[in-house]
This record gives sequence, structure tokens and C-alpha cells, in this order.
Amino acid sequence: MDIPLEKQLTKWLKQQKKACGFFLNLTVTLGLLTGLSLLVQAYLIASIVHDIVILELPRQALNNEFIALLCLIPVRALLAFARERASFEAGKRLRLHIRKLVLDKLSELGPAYIKGKPAGSWATIVLEQIEDLHDFYARYLPQMLLAGFIPLTILIAVFPLNWAAGLILLTTAPLIPIFMILVGKGAADANRKNFKVLTQLSGHFMDRLKGLKTLKLFNQGETELKNIESASESFRAGTMAVLRLAFLSSAVLEFFAAISIAVLAVYFGFSFLGELNFGDYGEPLTLFIGVFVLMLAPEFYQPLRDMGTHYHAKAQAIGAAEALKELLDYQLPNQQESNATAAHSFKQDQTLTLQAKDLCVQSLDGTLLVGPISFSIAGNEDVALVGPSGSGKTSLLNSMLGFLPYQGSLLINGVELSSIDKAQWRKNLAWLGQDPQLFYGTVRENINMGDNSISDQAIQSYLQQVAIWDFIKQKPLGLEHPIGEQMAGLSVGQAQRIALARALTKNAQLFLLDEPTASLDQDSETVIFSAIQQATQGITSIMISHRLDQLQQMHKIIVLDKGQIVQQGDFQTLNKTPGLFNDMQQDMSNLDRAISMTSQAEL
Repeated sequence: MDIPLEKQLTKWLKQQKKACGFFLNLTVTLGLLTGLSLLVQAYLIASIVHDIVILELPRQALNNEFIALLCLIPVRALLAFARERASFEAGKRLRLHIRKLVLDKLSELGPAYIKGKPAGSWATIVLEQIEDLHDFYARYLPQMLLAGFIPLTILIAVFPLNWAAGLILLTTAPLIPIFMILVGKGAADANRKNFKVLTQLSGHFMDRLKGLKTLKLFNQGETELKNIESASESFRAGTMAVLRLAFLSSAVLEFFAAISIAVLAVYFGFSFLGELNFGDYGEPLTLFIGVFVLMLAPEFYQPLRDMGTHYHAKAQAIGAAEALKELLDYQLPNQQESNATAAHSFKQDQTLTLQAKDLCVQSLDGTLLVGPISFSIAGNEDVALVGPSGSGKTSLLNSMLGFLPYQGSLLINGVELSSIDKAQWRKNLAWLGQDPQLFYGTVRENINMGDNSISDQAIQSYLQQVAIWDFIKQKPLGLEHPIGEQMAGLSVGQAQRIALARALTKNAQLFLLDEPTASLDQDSETVIFSAIQQATQGITSIMISHRLDQLQQMHKIIVLDKGQIVQQGDFQTLNKTPGLFNDMQQDMSNLDRAISMTSQAEL
């Protein structure tokens, strides 16, 4: 990984630590208290050993020291437990904070951006990569401070007793962080590459899982199995590379810590034998000093070794942070300029009007999708968008939602859409697509979406408007009737009606409907169309539809082809005028006739 990029990601990670609250400082404080308790414990043990072996004091004379030592054991245990709890809470708060930022950002960017990546890759970012930030905040950041303070405290305690021992500790200490950094840089790069492989594998696998029936239909199961096996092998190799670096780093740190402690032990051994006579300030070297310093030596290197162990948490976090930072910093084209002028709050008037002039809708990479087009929609008008696949209908709706950038002018009640606060604007919209999205929970929960101010009577009224209440009230639990994963227990038509009832709870001024009957049979189509017409009375609505024969009641029909408006008018006018609308009507009639003849032949 490039050093500037690594520094940039590390800086970004440290900027997020305020989300941990005071728990991060509490973790450090508890760690410092643990370190001080180690000093006291070493002092008590060294005193007991010296008094018993050298001074030959009776055990009864050391009762106070023994009691203090016994009391210190549970104190250390409690401090260690409290430190683990505080560090976990710090990491948990950080993960919740980052996950909220990511979900809010995805909500802001909208479906046009989300569909640019497979669902599996988003799952990796939202779940695994955020989880991999935990140890950086729970362990690495606190350990950085402890690795500086605890060894310094031990040096302050050792140097007045024996300067040679203090010098050995001071000289050998830098070896551990130096080799930790050298090995850790390779681990960070390996982690980053491994995350990319995991993201690709997740997206690849999820896409193939969704298209399993199609793969079986075209006998491509074995081919895709080999592709998944190849991708899995690539991820396995990357994971083993990361583990190899981790074990190498641990071995290097343990080696240098062991060598350093051995050097100190050799010094004291020869000093006690009388072979070395320096480092003691002219005073004889006592057993107390030797035991005290030797007991502190492992604890002197332990914070540095722990930091080396947790350095992999930093490498892991840096690898995860690259995609997270890229996502959170991403802005839609022209979004920065729009944010600078988005000072207008949308005013809730009785009616809502739209007027487009030379409107050009662009993709996220700047490709022209629609336009230039001009049209106007008066208040309370029901407007249909029709046209062949790829003509730009959905792109036009996404621009109205604020999910796609545009050039030209798109006025909402005379105010440019780009200057309206997007969050405020979307509160006045209701959207319904061709694939209803219901969640695991009850019917009530799927309609009120956590807004408990919506009464059961209001929910019942909405369900009656979309002709689904008779089905719900027959269920023993009524509004508490459970909806399973993937809308289990409901037909597509029933799910679409519940989704429409949910849209009605917003009391929106503009309904945007993207082929809400595309997945329904003819009878269900008729019911849904009737429900939509009843629900949108007195409300401006724009609907994409492929069922041209259902559009007689629309005030206006806009016909799109290759991103351009080729016709517009009411149903009767367009039906009598030669053009694309008439051609599409004829094609649909021929298709219905062919289906009818096929059904009769099968009977």
C-alpha cells in the first residue's frame, strides 16, 4: 500500500474515535491501573523473597505483605475484566456509528448507485468490514498509549535501583516496534487485497445464487461451479498470506522479547556471581533488586508485544477503511454544488406542480440517459410514462427522487429541485416499484415502519383502500399476522397491496410508481390499478406502466423513446394519432391474442 494512502486512512480511522465516547479513555485508565498493580505485585513478591531468603525472617513477620499480595490478585482480575468490558463497549459504539453512517450514505445515494455493485459486496462492506474495525478501537488505540506509559513507569522504577538493568531495557525496547512496523506494513497491504477479493467473491456468489434457476435452465451449473471454486481458491490463498504474515510477526516479537529478557537475566546472574560489578551505584546488588527487576522485565516488554499483536488490528482496519472511506466520501456528480445552494425547504402546498425545460438526466459516470426534454405536470394530474425498455423512464423518476444528477431545469412548484433540501423533499414523496419490499415482521410493522403514531384504525383504513383488509382480518392475528422472509405466505399481488398501503401512510403530495403491476396477473393488475387511482385522487402522480390499456383515466401520457419525448397527450388523442404509442398498442394486442390462442390450444 502506498505510504500516503496508509497515512490518510490511519488519520481517517483516528478521526472516528470520538464515536467511542469516554469508554476509550476509560480503557486506557484501567490499563494504567493494571500496570501500576503489576509494579506493586512485583515489589511485594521481591520483598517477601528477599526477607525470607536473605534476612531469614519468619513467615509470621510478613503477614501484612502476604495479605496485601492476596488482596492484589482479585483487584488485578477486576481491573482486567473492567478493561475488557470498556474496550468492547468502545468498539461496539464505533461499529454502530460507522454502520449508521454507511446506511445513511446508501440511503442518500439511492438505488441508482447501489445497483452498481452486487448485493454480496454491500453485505461485505456493511457487515464484515465494519466488524473488522472493532479491534483497532477496542485494543490497538488504547494499547498505543499503554505501550508508552507502562514501560516508562517501569524504567522510572528500575533506573534508581540499577542503571545497567535500566539501560538494557531501554536499549532493547525499540527492537520490538521496529520489526512490528516492518512486518505490519506487509500485513496491511495483504489485508486490503484480501478484502477486495472477499467483496468480489461475495458479489459473485450472491449473483449466481439469485440466478440459480437460469443457470440450471441453460446447463451452466458446472461452469459456474468451477468459477466459484476458482474465486474461493483465490480468497483462500489471500487469507493464508495474511495469516502467514501474522504468525511471522508474532514469532519475531516473541524472539526479540525473549532475547532481551535473557540478556537481563545473564547480567544479574554474572553480577550475583561477582563477575560483573557495575550498574549498582556503588551499593551491593541485593536479591530484592534482582527479583524485582526480573519480574518487571516481562511486563516491560508485554505492552510492546501486545501492541505488536494488535498492530494486525490496525492493518486489518486500514484494509477495511479503504472501501468505507471511499463510500462515505463519495458524492453524486453536481452534489457538492447542489449542497451549497440547497437552502430552500420544500413548502407543503395544496397542490404540486412540476415543470422541466431542456432537462438532461445523467448517469453517475456522466453518461446522458435522458434528454434534453421539456414537459409540465399540473397539480393533481395523473401522468403515465410509457415507452420501450431502455427509453429512460426509470432514470427520469430517479432524477425526480434526487438519486441521479441532471442538467437543465426541473422546477417543483416553481423552485429548482437542486436547491431544495433533499431530505425535506423526499418526505413529500411516496414511491412504489414493481418488486414490493416487505420485511420480516407483522403486517402492522410493515405498514407503520416504526411510526407508532399511526393508529390501528388508520392502518385498517389504508388496507381497505387497497382491497387487502378482507384478507388480513380473516387471519387469527389480524394486524399481528407475521410476514416471513422473502414475503413468505403472501402472493405478489397481496404483497404489492400491502406496500401500497404503506405508501399511503406518508400522506404524500407526489406518488412515483415504477411499473407497480409488472409482476401481476391480469386480475391483480386491475385491482391494483383501481386501488392506485382511488389512493391518488387529488394527488399528483407519475406512473411508469407497460399496460397501455389501463391508462384511459390518465390526464396525460408521456411517450419516451431513446431518452426523448416523442409523443404526449391523453389516451384518446394518442390512440387516434399514428406513432409509437399506437404501435405499442398494436403490439400488445397481438401479444395478448397470441397468448389467448396458446391457452386455448393447451385446453
